Amino acid sequence: MRTPAFPPARIVASLATMLFTVTASHAEDLLPPKIVQQFLGKYCLECHDADAQKGDREFENFALPLKSEADLISAKEIIDQVTLKEMPPKKSDQPTDEERLAVLRALREGTVAARGKIESSGARTVMRRLSSREYENTLASLFGRRVDTLGLTGDFPKEKTSQHMDTIGKSLVTSGFLVDQYFQAANRLVEMRLGKPAMEPKNWRFNGHFVQYEELQGPHKSAFNYRYLNLYEQPNTDTRQGGYGHIEDFLKGVPVSGLYDIEVEAQALHRDTHYDPAIFGIDFSEPFILGVVPGDITKGHIHYPQPIEPLLASSVVPDEKPTWLKFRVWLEAGQTPRFIFPNGPFESRASVLEVNKRYKDEFKGKVSDSGVGRAHILLEGKLPHIRISEIKIQGPMPEVGGSAEEQAVFGKEGFQPERALDQLQAFAEKAYRRPLTEADRQPIRTFYEKRLAEKATPRQAALDSLKLILCSPSFLYFSEITEDSVKALTAYDLATRLSFALWAAPPDAELLASAKSGKLTQKAELTKQVRRLIADDRSSGFTNGFLDSWLNLRDLGSMPPPRETNRGYYAEDLPTSMKTEARLFFRDLLKNNGSVARFLHADYTFADKRLAKLYDLPEQKTLRLADGFQKVSFKDNPRRGGLLGMAGVLTVSANGVETSPVTRGVWVSENILGIQPPPPPDEVPAIEADISGATTIRERLAKHSTDKTCAECHRKIDPLGFSLESFDPIGRWRSSYPKPKNAKTPAPKVDSSGEFPSGETYTDFAGFKKIIRETREDLFTRHLIRQVLSYTTGRHMEPADDFEINEIHATVKDNRLGLQTLIVECLTSEIFRSR
Repeated sequence: MRTPAFPPARIVASLATMLFTVTASHAEDLLPPKIVQQFLGKYCLECHDADAQKGDREFENFALPLKSEADLISAKEIIDQVTLKEMPPKKSDQPTDEERLAVLRALREGTVAARGKIESSGARTVMRRLSSREYENTLASLFGRRVDTLGLTGDFPKEKTSQHMDTIGKSLVTSGFLVDQYFQAANRLVEMRLGKPAMEPKNWRFNGHFVQYEELQGPHKSAFNYRYLNLYEQPNTDTRQGGYGHIEDFLKGVPVSGLYDIEVEAQALHRDTHYDPAIFGIDFSEPFILGVVPGDITKGHIHYPQPIEPLLASSVVPDEKPTWLKFRVWLEAGQTPRFIFPNGPFESRASVLEVNKRYKDEFKGKVSDSGVGRAHILLEGKLPHIRISEIKIQGPMPEVGGSAEEQAVFGKEGFQPERALDQLQAFAEKAYRRPLTEADRQPIRTFYEKRLAEKATPRQAALDSLKLILCSPSFLYFSEITEDSVKALTAYDLATRLSFALWAAPPDAELLASAKSGKLTQKAELTKQVRRLIADDRSSGFTNGFLDSWLNLRDLGSMPPPRETNRGYYAEDLPTSMKTEARLFFRDLLKNNGSVARFLHADYTFADKRLAKLYDLPEQKTLRLADGFQKVSFKDNPRRGGLLGMAGVLTVSANGVETSPVTRGVWVSENILGIQPPPPPDEVPAIEADISGATTIRERLAKHSTDKTCAECHRKIDPLGFSLESFDPIGRWRSSYPKPKNAKTPAPKVDSSGEFPSGETYTDFAGFKKIIRETREDLFTRHLIRQVLSYTTGRHMEPADDFEINEIHATVKDNRLGLQTLIVECLTSEIFRSR
């Protein structure tokens, strides 16, 4: 089993200084190997020498430096037992606290150093495959159309990450199952997009029999005999009653993949309802929105969420008066359009029950013993919803010059049997991202001829050969043509690495032309191309992928807060807004070469109406959803600014239910300062949550850390998290913790003060950020450089890389810490240009 990655040896010294400062004066004169040797000889070898080996543990030959996996396991066992004071046994002589701390520091430092060596890749990138994210991006780029409607990677094994990165070669393993999935994905893509039968456009019209399932069926039958298709709530709620509007008479879906024109007669009803807006949990000042997503009856319940349902189109729905809305969308064969209400009420069932309870006296119709019911509310009430009365579908619509896929593979002239091999090889050159060799051409030619011999039509033989190309290692892997003995990447390998680093997609024609000319290996040309790729909108591939890795935003939403206490988190889709804020902030710094110090503190951010409300900004009163994200000021606002004031960071560093200075402190240590604290001993119990609310997390930590072996680490970690206690699990500002139900005492106040091991103190979040900015800016910048290099090269940085990393850091400092400067220096460095 592969051991977890640890920081390289370069930062062992800083780890030792910051996390395990020696306090025992008599130990300061001893080297770590001697400390361990003396401790084992004095307290352990009586039971665990080569002869006794009590408990099958032998430590007589154990020594620093650690040289193997077995040594690492033994070190971990000793650390656990000494930390818990379970060894030596109670009846034996006991070490002093100073002796325990000294041996723990020595062993932890030795563990960090050993793992750095054992896991070393020799400062070379392991040849890696495309990640699932890069795979879909590459197919979309090659074929000129989105492929997310196909769900090609839906059944792929979950991608393994290394230190949250999905680009590290040693983690991107390929299994037999994944190979099979590649074949199935290639077959599905080729057959549904290029192997489909020719078909003239057809017309469908639906203006009745809009059956909706479960508890909606009866009310819709009695209220209007299925005359309307109604949307009552946003998709993906718990109740799922009216979140997806399907066409009951079109469950079989469209006959072939293609573009389809959809016309919908719809109206927004009762946006002006007199019912209490709190019942529905939405902003009635915003117009209702109608969205279109695909559905496939073979993939699950048509009125429930499905694995493949990207948003295909959306439009504002006018109030009251029925209006025709037009959409052109791409549907795969067998998919049927479904309609959603993305900014609708959070849960329809709950709102109907509440209206039934609070407004039943307004209804004149016969009321059952159980209450008013949905049918009466539909006929007489003011329940806000979207009503669809008619739907027209036409397609597949012809594309001028043939489909995008046809042109991408066979060119503007389309498939030519007499030129089939030339056409296939031209596409293979784009797919392989380099000129073809005879070794590349031969399998394509052999397979094409084999299929012809098997009586396949020339076109089918070509399509089957296309599947072969899409399953080739030259397509699926970053296939290096640089000789093993050569360190510097050749121009084509460099072009591929650069393009996937900044676009998460293959090189474009200009970058390939630069590689073909040989100029790309020259630093001036490489710098020019880096800046060009950054300026292109496709650099969002870097922004999104890198932030998901560096800040672990990929896990945002993996531990969601309880729905009952955080309704807005779901109803307003806050995770999407949170991610967008971080991406726009990063993108703005990159575009304008802003200082990376602004990641630690900035007097602005980018917010939409929903985030402005979460942050309690004045813009919440003026922004509309249609305005999207706007730059907003944090001047004179000490509660926000920089990454640590962003709701996305504060949410991903919490557990969704409560906050912990330990969890957030570890996050800050790892992701901002680049210091990975040692994990707690396995036997140490987690800090119990106090559901009564009688104690604060700080009080529980104080009790937990009375043992010096625990306090040794906690005093380094906890101060990094105490200031963030001013934010709840989804990043809202707070001055006190939630008051427990039925509690007679006031809610506990948040104490966001702390003291760094180095002596600096702070009283609040603003003071904490000031210390980080003024004293740890270099640490942060070097960590950011290492993260960029690791993400873009596909390997973690090692001690051998330190000299050049320091040079990059010096250049970035000389250029006012510009983020674009940092990226350019990283991507033109020898580290990036080497195997």
